[in-house]
Amino acid sequence: MRTPAGWTLACLLPATVGAAAVLGQQKGGLDETGPYEPVENWFKPGFERWAQPVLGVAADTPDRILIVGGNEGSGRLGSGAIGPAGDILDRNPARAARDIPEAEAAQTRHVLVLNRDGRLIEEWTQWNDLIDYSHSVAISPYDPERHVWVVDRGNNQIHKFTNDGKTLVMSVGEKGVAGTDQKHFGAPANIAFLPDGSFLVADGYRNTRVVKFDKNGSFLLEWGTRGTGRGEFNLVHSVAVDAQGRVYVADRGNNRVQVFTDRGAFIEEWRDVRGPSFLTITREPALWVTSGTGNRLAKFDLNGKLLTYWGAAGQFTGGLTNPHAVSVDSAGNLYVADAWSNRLLKFTPKAGADRARLIVQ
Repeated sequence: MRTPAGWTLACLLPATVGAAAVLGQQKGGLDETGPYEPVENWFKPGFERWAQPVLGVAADTPDRILIVGGNEGSGRLGSGAIGPAGDILDRNPARAARDIPEAEAAQTRHVLVLNRDGRLIEEWTQWNDLIDYSHSVAISPYDPERHVWVVDRGNNQIHKFTNDGKTLVMSVGEKGVAGTDQKHFGAPANIAFLPDGSFLVADGYRNTRVVKFDKNGSFLLEWGTRGTGRGEFNLVHSVAVDAQGRVYVADRGNNRVQVFTDRGAFIEEWRDVRGPSFLTITREPALWVTSGTGNRLAKFDLNGKLLTYWGAAGQFTGGLTNPHAVSVDSAGNLYVADAWSNRLLKFTPKAGADRARLIVQ
């Protein structure tokens, strides 16, 4: 039996049992924001008209939150160019419902930095000619210098900047040129890091592969082709690595997570995970999956067992409309790049919250 949100009843039962003690403490409520309290009207970028989705977030510190986002007015893919699996990020109902002039809507802000109150403190306009469609942003947990990485889906490149954004340290891929070889990408989506400085790219929308590079950006290996079988993908949207080196891949178009060795050998697949957009490994260890179409965040153990989840669709305070990426700061605050509400959401842990339901990085 399948639920309306697309999650199997069998998968829901363990989380329901795990949440019973928490839910039993109150009357009413649907546990829409789980162990978190949403901060109302937190996102205040300071622009009179904000017309673009927030697609990526990286919490550098509790007072320095980086966000990126593309726009229907930018990006070389064009609306509907990828087919049903990829259309979700090229047709934004939140934007379409607003009276915003096309010329203004096309003025994409590629990299912004917010403070703890959600107000703009930096905009990296110096890189506007370099970046076309910033799809994700990340900081390696193993990097003491806290370099900032931006995945440019539109220009088929990965960029590494100094933490302050003043210097471009490295670019991988050829600007504006798509390809499937060792020096090109096909609309990359995301990135993950290993302790030795090497990194994995979810490549992504046009291509359907995972590509590994060394710390200097030199190609090491790749795996994946288009399809529905083992080791095949339909939109590689995110990738994560655990402490044992196992690689988890968000195979978004196929509604599943696939698990591999760090050499690309298939281990297993977790089916019935609707629209996985973002993966993050936490300290326990566990894997949190952000479901962009299910509008929820779900925690799995590393064997694929669902442990808990929360989230409800809607643009109310704490509601989700295509959550696209998440990040947690050192104070435990959770940030959700909620694409179709065109906002970054901030959640703080509730007093007495069950720590097992918090995202602890």
